[in-house]
Amino acid sequence: MPGVAVCATLGVVPKQEPRPPRELPPRQVLAAPGKWPVVGESAPRAGGEPWRVAVTGLVARPRSWSLDELRAMPQVERAVDVHCVTRWSRLAVRFGGVPLAAVLEPCAPLPEARYVSFVAASERGHSTTLTLADARALDPLVAFTHEGEPLAEPHGGPVRTVVPGRYFYKSLKWLAEVELLPRDRLGYWEAESGYHNVADPWREERYVVPRAEPREVRRLLAERDLAGRDVLGIEADGRALRGLVAMAAVLRDARFRDADLEGARFDGANLSNAHFEGARLAGASFHGADVEGADFRGADLSGADFRGARLTAVTFCAEEGLDEEGWGDAVIDAATRVDEAELEGLSPRQQAFLRSTVRF
Repeated sequence: MPGVAVCATLGVVPKQEPRPPRELPPRQVLAAPGKWPVVGESAPRAGGEPWRVAVTGLVARPRSWSLDELRAMPQVERAVDVHCVTRWSRLAVRFGGVPLAAVLEPCAPLPEARYVSFVAASERGHSTTLTLADARALDPLVAFTHEGEPLAEPHGGPVRTVVPGRYFYKSLKWLAEVELLPRDRLGYWEAESGYHNVADPWREERYVVPRAEPREVRRLLAERDLAGRDVLGIEADGRALRGLVAMAAVLRDARFRDADLEGARFDGANLSNAHFEGARLAGASFHGADVEGADFRGADLSGADFRGARLTAVTFCAEEGLDEEGWGDAVIDAATRVDEAELEGLSPRQQAFLRSTVRF
């Protein structure tokens, strides 16, 4: 039986004990019903060659498959909970395809293989890795369908990986190569964007340690000028930063809780997953910024400008699973500006809150 051969060759271990059904990991919120935000590139690199998926590296029999050959293998369908690192989740999403174990089995992985790298047919050739032990336990899918339909190109079609139990950046769009390695090789998001290399949503493994030196961060904050700087995970809770200049800065996972940021300029900045709970942001500008997954509960947003900003999974008011932290609703007045079209990326509760407070 094919399933027996896969277990014998890859040493598949029993699945991890399942979590309570459809529980959300820490600080995740449900995406709006029927919405699947597009993250990263929206199309693979251009090319006229027929699509193939290759297995290379530490295998006894390297091989590549056409899409028709992969689709001819026994298919499975699974309900997978999708958790994006920027805090939105979709539960029980149906994906169909071939288990990764079934793709690797005929290639005979060698004993010295310790990691598996997935490489995309994207313009930057982005990739991500798992330990082979995690790949065996999590049982990823080489997927072709989503909710019974062929995967749309912006979401990784015609073929992508789906890795249960990890933030979704570990599920690679536009799969072109699976390479078995003796040592780890950081992928694009991990090396370039500071994303955590394990990415367990239950442990909130979103980012690695901040890049900037503490002394340099203190200097930049004293000068109130972060424009164009990459200061992932900056700690600025409670700081007096009125008029901060942070245009085009990279401030993922920044901590600005209870900070005085009145009149701050965050235009064009990347503020995904930033913490602004309780901050004073009256008159602040987020024009064209990426604030996906940011938390503004309890913040004063009087006169703040979010026009052109990406608001997917942003939190402005109490949300299930976050209420126990004690932050109230954001303060919004008639001068607060938000693009109504961006509300589609918010949860129903956040949409209702903004529609009841913002004048569109």
